[in-house]
Amino acid sequence: MASNVPAPEGIEIEEPPTAGAWGEWNPTEDSARPLRGRHRVAKQRGGLARSSTVLGVGVIAAVGAGGIATAQDRPQVAISIPSLPDLGLTGGDRGAHPADAAEGSAQAAGVHQAVADRQPDAGEALRHRILQQAESQQDAAQTQARAEAERLAQESAAAEAKAKKEAAEKAAEDARAAAEQAAKEAAEAKAEQERLAKLAGSYSLPTSAYTLTSHYGVAGSMWSSGYHTGLDFAAPTGTPVKAVAGGTITSAGWSGAYGYRIVLELEDGTEIWYCHLSSMSVTSGQVGAGETIGRVGATGNVTGPHLHLEVRKGGSTVDPLAWLQSKGLSV
Repeated sequence: MASNVPAPEGIEIEEPPTAGAWGEWNPTEDSARPLRGRHRVAKQRGGLARSSTVLGVGVIAAVGAGGIATAQDRPQVAISIPSLPDLGLTGGDRGAHPADAAEGSAQAAGVHQAVADRQPDAGEALRHRILQQAESQQDAAQTQARAEAERLAQESAAAEAKAKKEAAEKAAEDARAAAEQAAKEAAEAKAEQERLAKLAGSYSLPTSAYTLTSHYGVAGSMWSSGYHTGLDFAAPTGTPVKAVAGGTITSAGWSGAYGYRIVLELEDGTEIWYCHLSSMSVTSGQVGAGETIGRVGATGNVTGPHLHLEVRKGGSTVDPLAWLQSKGLSV
């Protein structure tokens, strides 16, 4: 039975074969003509795209399946895919919708303009950041320099304070040592004065109203030993002669060049010789310090009246002046 449905545009329908009854039909290379037209993938607004090729394959599969199912009832038909109009759904600039393209161009132009507008601001911001970083580094360097200067100043001040402290301590130590030395010397002097005062009570000058004429150790031909062995107290004849300390008179009488001589032995064994006496008051026994034992004269080898005083320790003479002074006597 002939179909009254007109053939779609672009689809050619071949007449079924006239020979033979309806049999099984399969598309052949001659019956399945190549597809005509362009096949593009429509770009839908929801982001979903389909390939026209997939759609065509689906149509072919459907038609083929239908043809196989009704091969016994229908005549063989040659099928071809019509050319589809160019809907502008393919990828790239050719498939873009005019409105979308215009909108995209406007957006791109706006982005480029915004980038162009922001470029000077970005450069200024970069310059500002560089300046801030430089200022920050300069501030840090200045802060470090100030801290170093303060540290050096503190160290210098500490060293100066330490030096001053050490100098003050040394001065105080020197002053303390000087004070201690002065106190020690004062104490020694005081002790010596006390000792001399005590000795002064125990010792006495051999005579009074005198003048020292010849000192111990003076060389000269007048003395048999070649030098003066005593201390001469020049005084008028008859001037009292006193015991310098308590002791015992061991000898009294004439003694050649010494004239009249008295020998007084002290407790420590020291001997005191009184020479050139005009007279002798005590010739033996114990006497006390300051007791009169004789008188000044000019007997013996003399040039004038005087008392020749000798001090002997262990048989040897010593300087009478130094010995008298050591006993606290001011000669």
